[in-house]
Order: sequence, then C-alpha cells, then structure tokens
Amino acid sequence: MKKKYKIVFAVCLCMGALGWFSEFFGPSMHVDEEKVLKSKDYTRATGNDSDLSHGEVQPTDKARISPPVISAEGAILIDGNTGEALFEKNADKKLYPASTTKIMTAMVALEILDEIDADLGSTVSVPDDAVNTEGSSVYLKASEKVTMEELFYGMMLQSGNDAALAVAICCGGTEEEFIKRMNMKAAEIGCSSTMFKNSSGLFDEGHFTTARDLAKISKTAMEKKEFREIVGSRDWRSEKTGRNFHNKNKTIFQYDDSTGVKIGYTKASGRTLVASAKRDGIELIAVVLNDSNWFEDAYAMLDYGFKKEKSGF
Repeated sequence: MKKKYKIVFAVCLCMGALGWFSEFFGPSMHVDEEKVLKSKDYTRATGNDSDLSHGEVQPTDKARISPPVISAEGAILIDGNTGEALFEKNADKKLYPASTTKIMTAMVALEILDEIDADLGSTVSVPDDAVNTEGSSVYLKASEKVTMEELFYGMMLQSGNDAALAVAICCGGTEEEFIKRMNMKAAEIGCSSTMFKNSSGLFDEGHFTTARDLAKISKTAMEKKEFREIVGSRDWRSEKTGRNFHNKNKTIFQYDDSTGVKIGYTKASGRTLVASAKRDGIELIAVVLNDSNWFEDAYAMLDYGFKKEKSGF
C-alpha cells in the first residue's frame, strides 16, 4: 500500500520538477457559497470584528448556565481534548457536510504524505482532472506546478474544490482510491454514520455524516500540527504562484481564541460549520449542520461550553 502511494505521488512530483510559473488569481467561491458569503444573512451572522464580543467569561453558578437554543438541524459541542459531548441536538442524524468534508480530505492526505516521506513543500503538477472542477475554485491550470502546501491552503482557506481534487489525485492516484482511504479513516476513528463519495463535499445523496461523526473527524484532524496551522491561518500567499487565500471561516476573525476549522454550503446541505476555540488549556469544537444561523449558533455553543467548563458544573 505504501509503495503504491509513493509511485502515485512520484508521478505528480516528477511532473512538478519540470518547472513552474507564476500567475495571480483572484479568490473564488462555489456559486452557492459565494451567494451565502455575500448575503445579508451571512453579514448579519458574522458582522464586523467589533460587533460580537466573546471574551473572557465570568464565574457563574449552575442555575445561570442554560444550554443554547439553536436552529441547526444537527449539532454537537465536544471537549477537543477528551471528546466528551457537552451539548448536542440531533447529533446522530445523517446530514450533508458540504465543504466540511475537506477536513477529512486534508487529514488523510497528510497521513499519506507522511507514509511516503513527502511533505507540504513538495512540488507537484496539477492533474488534468482537477481543472475546471464544479463549484468553488482557486483556478488551477492543467500541469501547473504548485506545492502541496498551496493546494492545502487553497482547499482549506479558499475552499477550492479543484485544490481538493488535486490533493486527492496526487496522494491517492485517483479520487476513487483516495475516497476509499477517507472512508477507511472514518471507520477507524469510530464514525459509524459517515460515507464519503468525493473529496470536496459536492452534493451526493450517498455522501453524508452526522454532527457527532464530524466532531470526531475534526478532533482527530486538529491533533495534526500542520492541519492546525493551516485552518488557524487568516491569510496565506504563495511565493511560487502569487495566489492569495483568505480564510472564509469568519470564526477566526470574530471569536476570541479561535483555532479553526471550516465552513461549507450547498443548497442541499444548507450552511455547515465546524468551529473551534481554545481557552485556558481547554479546546472546544462546535459542529452545526444545516443551520441558517451557523456562526451565531456556533458562538453560543462555544460560550456555553467555556462557561460550563469554568464553573466546574
């Protein structure tokens, strides 16, 4: 298995060694995601940095700590260190994850890179099949020479479906083979109600997860240093191609002590969000699926969790 992935990655790597060129591209989002990110509802939910205050919580008694009332169809808040569920709502209901799928894509790709003794600095050639991928894009070009690092940042910050597919093909040989690894990893970490059909999160009736499973996936991914660094970044610029990526997860800018993770949206999935924050050594991970108030609800869940942890109840 390890030899197979080495051969596959070597193909991309050798093609990448032929040369590279620099081009500047403006950020782009999936048509559906772009509409949401520019909508009044999104602006109201995220606001400006000064609009929302989620700073240090004050000690409180048990009676004052009430669970948040949220609009998510499925949600869960877990302790990122222990995995303990602190709050949940329909946490085992199968729902569509949209681009939060890329959390698993990045995690599995990092594992494969480690197996074949490669790293994010490796230069690869963009596979033809990754070009003009449906949905959100960073506008990769066929045979363009880029680093794996650029593909990862394009996938996780800019939510590029083309970047996700390029990562899957370069690491798995084909997207189909890579998806097998994604599903194997899901089973390995105890995700009994998750099935992946693609590497980006594009809608497929057979592509689903639950809030509980997605929290497990996110917790495991956040244990990887490279992953944590990427999803915790506000912006990133490629020195090789000049592309600039801006993190679409507004939690990074608005919630005190935020550490990541990823947003997603399709018409079928609705708004999906995994948000994490670390305070006083305690890291919490909030997951909301099909939630019209995605950021507001995630913030309320995180606030609740930190109050509960600090109070000792």
